[in-house]
Amino acid sequence: MSDSQLFSNNVAKSTGIKVVVVGAGFGGLTAAIECHRQGHTVEIYESFPELKSLGDIISFGPNAGRIFRRWSDGLIAERLRPLSINLETYGFKIHKWTGELVYTQPPHKYDPEAPVFNGHRGELHTVVFKYAKDDLGIPIHLGQKVTEYFEDENEAGIILECGSKITADLVIGADGVRSKARELVLGYVDKPKSSGYGIFRAWFSNEDMIRDPRTKHFCENGDTFNGWIGPDVHFLFSTIKNGQDCCWVMTHKDEADIEESWQLPGKLEDVYKVIEGWDPIVKAIVEKTPSLVDWKLVYRDPLPRWVSGHGRIALLGDSAHPFLPTSAQGATQAMEDGVVLAVCLKEGGKGNVPDALQAYQDIRYERVKAVQKTGETTRDMWHKADWDEVARNPSSIQLPREDWIFRFDAESNAKEKFGSVLQKVQEVN
Repeated sequence: MSDSQLFSNNVAKSTGIKVVVVGAGFGGLTAAIECHRQGHTVEIYESFPELKSLGDIISFGPNAGRIFRRWSDGLIAERLRPLSINLETYGFKIHKWTGELVYTQPPHKYDPEAPVFNGHRGELHTVVFKYAKDDLGIPIHLGQKVTEYFEDENEAGIILECGSKITADLVIGADGVRSKARELVLGYVDKPKSSGYGIFRAWFSNEDMIRDPRTKHFCENGDTFNGWIGPDVHFLFSTIKNGQDCCWVMTHKDEADIEESWQLPGKLEDVYKVIEGWDPIVKAIVEKTPSLVDWKLVYRDPLPRWVSGHGRIALLGDSAHPFLPTSAQGATQAMEDGVVLAVCLKEGGKGNVPDALQAYQDIRYERVKAVQKTGETTRDMWHKADWDEVARNPSSIQLPREDWIFRFDAESNAKEKFGSVLQKVQEVN
C-alpha cells in the first residue's frame, strides 16, 4: 500500500461541515484528525509560533492506543512505538520511601490493537503534529492568538489578534486549562484553582547516571520504571529508549498561588528538602538532574456544560476537564473527546450541529467525570498508604489498571449511543 493510500484510508465522504479547532495539543490534533477521518473540513489555529519538542513524560493508555492504531492502518502507532518506554520484561517496581521494594507490578500485556505509549511529550507530539499537517494536509496556522470567540444560530467563529475573523459551522475550544473559549461557553470567567499539590519534573540524558555505580543499572538493562511512595508524596523514575533517556516526576504538597507561579524552573534544594530521610538512591538520581520544572497542579470542579448557548462552540480536553497526572488519562481522555465529537457531527449531519454537540457532551460527561476521580483516588492511595495493610497485601499499592477505562472504544461507543442520546436531546429542545 502506498503512503498516499495509507494517509487517505478510512476518510469518509464529505459532510460539508466546516470545523475550526483552537489549540494544537494532543486533544486539538486528535479532534482535527478525527474530523478529517469523518469527512469534515477542518483547520487548526494555535498561538505558539513554532513547533518545539518541549516537556517530559506523557502517558497514553490502551484506550488511546486503539485510536492511534486506526490512523492510516497502524502507521502512526508504528512511529510512536520506538519513542516509547518498553516494560514488557521489567514491569513497575514500587518501593517504600525508605527503600524497601514492596511490590513489582507485572507489565501491561502488549496488545497490537490497543498499544500503550509512554514517552517524551514533545517527541510524541511531533509525530502526531506532522501526521496531521504533512500527511493529511490539515491546515495548521501557528502564531495565531485568538482574542475572541463568537457565535449565532447559524455559525461560530474566532477573531485573531491580527484582526482576522474566521467563521465555521462550529468551533472546538481545545485551548487548555486557561481556556478563552470557556468564558463564552459558561458566560463567566472560571479560573483554575490550586489542587494543593505540585510536581517537580525532569528529563535528561543518561550520561551521569551511567558513570555512577549506584545508578548505572537503571540505564544498562533496557527500559525501567520505579516508584517510591512516601507520606503525602511520591517519586516516579523511568529510563526510556533502551536506557538512553531518564525522566522523573515527584508529586508533593504545594499551596502556591497558581496565578503567580503556575509553571516555573524548579530548584534542586527544594527537592532535597522533600526527600530528606528517603532511600539514598532517590537523591543519587535527583542530583544528576541538570534542570527541572516546578509545576503547580490545577483543577476545577466539573463544569455545568461544555457547549455554548447557541450550540456552536464546544470545549474539549483540559479546557473542559483538567486531570491530575495520577490518573495517567488526561491526554487520552482529550483524544476520546475528539473521536466522539467527530462521530457525533458525522451522525448528526450539517443541519444538526447544535444537537450533535450536545450529544457529544452527554455521551462524554459522566465517563470523563468518573475517570477524573481516579487521579484523586490513586494519589490518595499512595500518599495515605497504610503500610501495615500493604505488608499483608502488597498488590494493594499497585497502579490501578481498570478494564472500564482501558478497554473502552470511544468510536464504537459513540456510534452505538448517538441515536438514543440525540433523541433525548431533541426531546428536551
